[in-house]
This record gives sequence, structure tokens and C-alpha cells, in this order.
Amino acid sequence: MGSFSIWHWLIVLVVVLLLFGRGKIPELMGDVAKGIKSFKKGMGEEDTTPETTKTVESKAEEAEAKDRG
Repeated sequence: MGSFSIWHWLIVLVVVLLLFGRGKIPELMGDVAKGIKSFKKGMGEEDTTPETTKTVESKAEEAEAKDRG
């Protein structure tokens, strides 16, 4: 009762193939891979260029400095 037999897995596989089709599954996996790659790229860019982004506080401080003279 704790594990599935080979027949359970075969039925699940047939249902998945009927729902998604043969060509849809590789396309879906490709989209997942692209998402993971872009996530990793975004995480890497965040670490390399933190000094180029300005926060709201730094912009407010610059505006106050210009107002003071």
C-alpha cells in the first residue's frame, strides 16, 4: 500500500502523454530550463553591480544636497 506498482506508473505516464502530447513535454522542459538560466543570470548580475543602482534614499539625499547649494 505504501508504494506504487509498475502498472500505476504506466497508467500515469499514459495519462500525461494524452494530456500534453509527445511534443509538448520537451517544449515544457525547455521553458523550465530557460527560466532557470535566466534566474541564475539575474542572481549573478545582482551580485556584480550593486553600486550602479541607486536607491530612493540616495536620490533623496542628492536632491537635498542640490537644494542646499
